Amino acid sequence: MERCLELARVAGRRAEVPVGAVVVRGGEVLGASANRCFELSDATADAELLALREAFARAGEGRLVGAVLYSSLEPCFMCAGAALHARVARIVFGARDPKFGACGSLADLPNDPRLNHRCPVTEGVLEQESAELLRAFFRERR
Repeated sequence: MERCLELARVAGRRAEVPVGAVVVRGGEVLGASANRCFELSDATADAELLALREAFARAGEGRLVGAVLYSSLEPCFMCAGAALHARVARIVFGARDPKFGACGSLADLPNDPRLNHRCPVTEGVLEQESAELLRAFFRERR
């Protein structure tokens, strides 16, 4: 999660919403990224999706069975859905996202019994640090 916060700080310095994500399997980092939505003019360039894409490329697989997705912010519907399609074993995040969060805030996709893959979620890891990065970023923008 410390690496997620480092990446989030990088994103914030580039005027991106400060979110970082890392995919780990068996102690190996398969993918890591910060938000790049504005830089790439791509609303799907969230940190989690970019980290998952890098992990797919590095693993050479279409699924990431046994991997853990770490994010400084609760994944949105898009990112939680991608993690489930990737078959990650767990999602770990820092701060909740009351406006877009899909891992407990607005919905709980990873634990929805209607889906064919579910995974446990651990929330609140370095929550205060993650939340403060976001608060400071949006305070400067307003």
